Parts: sequence; C-alpha cells; structure tokens
Amino acid sequence: MTDDFQKEQLIAARYGEKDRPENIIWNKQIEGLLCHRSVRSFSPQPLPEYWFETLVAAAQSASTSSNLQQWSVVAVTDPELKAQVRKLSAGDSGLANGYIEEAPAILLWVADLSRNHDMTVADGLNPGVHEYLDSFVMATVDASLASQNATVAAESIGLGTVYIGATRNKAKELAELIQLPPHSYVVCGLVVGWPDPKSNASIRPRLPQSVVAHHNRYNASDFDAHVKSYEEAFHAFREGLGMKDKTWKQAVQSSATSMDYMDGRQNLRATLEDRGFGFK
Repeated sequence: MTDDFQKEQLIAARYGEKDRPENIIWNKQIEGLLCHRSVRSFSPQPLPEYWFETLVAAAQSASTSSNLQQWSVVAVTDPELKAQVRKLSAGDSGLANGYIEEAPAILLWVADLSRNHDMTVADGLNPGVHEYLDSFVMATVDASLASQNATVAAESIGLGTVYIGATRNKAKELAELIQLPPHSYVVCGLVVGWPDPKSNASIRPRLPQSVVAHHNRYNASDFDAHVKSYEEAFHAFREGLGMKDKTWKQAVQSSATSMDYMDGRQNLRATLEDRGFGFK
C-alpha cells in the first residue's frame, strides 16, 4: 500500500497543488485508478499470453444495460491491418497516432446492435425499438463501460493504454475494413502494449472536484475561479513535459469552434444511418 507521502504525491499529480480533495478512502484499487495515464510510446515486447481473454473477461464484467450486452471488441494485431487502421485514424496530416502501429495491438470497441437485431428478425419479429436514439445510446454506453473495465485490467498487469477517438474520423471505411455487420460501429480504439521505459507518460491533472461534482442540484457558481486554479496545474503539466504553451480554456474553445478538430467526424451521423442506426 502506498505510504502517506506517496499518496499525497499521487493526489497532487491528479489535481495539482491547489483545489484537491483532502480526504479520499484509500485502497489498492483506488490507487490504481488514480495512477491512470495515457501511454503513447511502447516497447516492442510481445503482449503476455492470455492477455486478450483476460481483458475481455474484465470488459464482460462491466455493467450492461438490461443485460443486453450490445457491444463487441475486435483485437487488431496483424501489422498490415494495424497500418490500415492507423491510416484511417491519422487525420488530414497523415501523421497522427503512429503508436497504433508501434504497439502490438489496438482494440476496437464496437456498439453492436447486430446480434440482437438479427435474433429478433429471425423469429419474425420487428426490432422497431432499434429505430430510436436510445438504442444507439445504450449500445454506445455498453461499449464504453466495457472498454474502461478492460483499460483498468490492462493497467493492473502493467500494460499501457491510450484511447483513440480518431477511429470515428472515417467510421464507414473502418467498419468496412474490419467487416462489421450492419447495426454496429466502432465507438473508439484502445491501443495496448508495454510502456516504453523511456516514455514520459505522466498523470494528467483533472478539473477540481467542485467543477464536476454536485450535491442534489447542479451548481456552477465559482466555476471561473476553480478553472483559474486548474489552469495553473494544466500549465505546470505541459511545461514539465516541454509541451507547447496552451491554456485549458484555449483547448476547449478550439475543440468547440474549429472544424479541423472534427477531422471527418462531422459525417458520423450519415454513416450511422447508413449502417442501420435510427435517431427517432
């Protein structure tokens, strides 16, 4: 178990020196969760035997709406196929997300209505509920919960991970590449491998709890003051890694105003409709 000094260091890394929680119940599971960091540099070491079965078992232990289990996962380990996945996720520059090829595997997490749809149709029934937005949301949430359980499991055995939202940039082409059935799409990718020991992967600070956590009713008072405090932690993190100076506010505003950020995802709804999802 982490001693008090190490615990304080870990909490400071997650929240910065200001605006951090003073009292957290502590155990190995919570320690592991707070240690999460995205890894973007991997060693060539092969993944351990039974890694995929282990991560899938953890994923299947996540909650699933009404036990409908409307998700699947595709492990891409073939180097040529990984290169194609990377190409579809590389952005307009063609240079992004090179670690997809560097790491031994990327897991593609799929919101998957296909099994339940086909079982229903096979018995002569009409899966009309699948034409509604909530069915899409349920499958997407199921896949997301499963992927996070797998992430926690991977980190618990020393593996590193990084999520890839850019798998949605060319959602149609990616679905075709891995031969997804109708009524399914890739929600996100998860790169998995052993972290490069020379990597500078660090714990990224998060907003103060007072910004995201509310009691009984939503309360946005003092938001600006708390964000100002967070900017100090955000700046220190980027400066420590030698990253380009940028505020969190600038990052948020860029993601909200620049279509470059979408990088193809503005076409996602049309792709989903073509793949059989409904949005009534």
